[in-house]
Parts: sequence; structure tokens; C-alpha cells
Amino acid sequence: MLDDFGGMGCAWRETNVQDTDLEAVIDDLWEGQYGNPVRVIGFNTAEGWSRDVSEDAARELRQRCADQDRELPDFLREFVDRYEGPYRAVQLPLPIC
Repeated sequence: MLDDFGGMGCAWRETNVQDTDLEAVIDDLWEGQYGNPVRVIGFNTAEGWSRDVSEDAARELRQRCADQDRELPDFLREFVDRYEGPYRAVQLPLPIC
């Protein structure tokens, strides 16, 4: 997880190996463990790959808000908007009977 510390710059945050799956990272984001998250990188050294999973994390965070019928916390808004775009409520057309 790349976290932005403002005037002090950005840094990759350390975490315990058992807490590095996507679900654990999303839980940490949800709980506010990162002050200003910038990017989430997933990697598998056994298979020799790495990729940016920020969009996946942002989508899951927005889905959790929808599932719990709550607003996205302010500390996550910039991160989620960066990768998912600002939330726009959509009014579906209703048939007129």
C-alpha cells in the first residue's frame, strides 16, 4: 500500500505477511489504517507477477458502502474517486401504469 504523508512524501507501508491478502487490505482501508491511500499493488512472488489492484480495492470499498447503505468515509473518498470516478446516483426509469 502506497500512502501519502503530505509534506513528508509517499511511502510503501509495511504489514505482516498474513495481513496482505486483498480482503485484509480492504479491511485495513475501511478501518482507516492508511491516512491517505494512493495505490494498492498485489503481487505473487511464487508465480512471478505484480499488478496494480487499486481499482479492485476501490470497487470493493464502494460496494461495501452500498451493501451497508452508508456513505463512503471521507478518508477514502479521494482514493475511491481516483480509481472508480465520483459516485453518481442513477435513477432508473419506472414504468407508468
